[in-house]
Amino acid sequence: MTRIGILLVVLFGALIVALSSVFIVDEREKALILQFGQIRDVKEDPGLAFKVPFVQNVVTYDDRIQSLDTQQQEVTPLDDRRLVVDAFARWRISDVIQFRQAVGAGGIAQAEQRLDGILRAQLREVLGSVPSNSILSADRVALMNRIRDAAVIRARALGIDVVDVRIKRTELPTQNLAATFQRMEAERAREAADERARGQEAAQRVRAQADRTAVELVSEAQRDSDIIRGEADGARNAIFAEAFGRDPEFFAFYRSLSAYENALSGENSTLVITPDSEFFDYLKSDKAPSSAAAAPAE
Repeated sequence: MTRIGILLVVLFGALIVALSSVFIVDEREKALILQFGQIRDVKEDPGLAFKVPFVQNVVTYDDRIQSLDTQQQEVTPLDDRRLVVDAFARWRISDVIQFRQAVGAGGIAQAEQRLDGILRAQLREVLGSVPSNSILSADRVALMNRIRDAAVIRARALGIDVVDVRIKRTELPTQNLAATFQRMEAERAREAADERARGQEAAQRVRAQADRTAVELVSEAQRDSDIIRGEADGARNAIFAEAFGRDPEFFAFYRSLSAYENALSGENSTLVITPDSEFFDYLKSDKAPSSAAAAPAE
């Protein structure tokens, strides 16, 4: 081999060694330099970094906030009303060395698995200490903060900082929905029956008051009408008495005409009387009988 060939081989080997000793740290990542599985250095600043070629290797981890969706699980609150809960968390690596020591070569996948276990345990513990109404109401925000604070403490051993925890969905198990709906229907039916009973009671009170008012109004009207009728009868009798005093014969004639009208009205048109009856005295003569003229007004 010539000197030029040897030189080219040396240069090529040197280039390979140089390239193997240089790596780039992205601003979104943290890098660990490992030698035979042991941590030798940490690179957190972005830019070029160096390592011993063929002896050391580089492992990078995402330094951004990451999301983790927990698996659905059933929790049992204080009132024994089982609920299916689905939550998610936001987390990031706070200590990359501790993170590597905790999860080993499993990396992000192993960390998410262990963090999922922590979150599920805290969900059961916190949600199991309150009634279901608190979980389904605005108090859920305080419960999520309690879960987050507890998860923060336990996740420190993994070199992880839990930023936030939120409950996405809270619902009843499928096997309990039918029974719950039936119970809700029964409660609504009972409330409706109570409302109808109160409405009927109120309606009866209103009817009774209306009937009483109607009776009072009718009684007052009857009393007033009786008074008016009595006053009218008295005025009529006074007029009759005055008319009799002025012209007894005319008054007797008027009374006879009224008697004829009443006797011969409608179907009552047949009379059986004696020929010399005083009833038709005015039909026989235009003079009033002496007995009629002398009769007092009724």
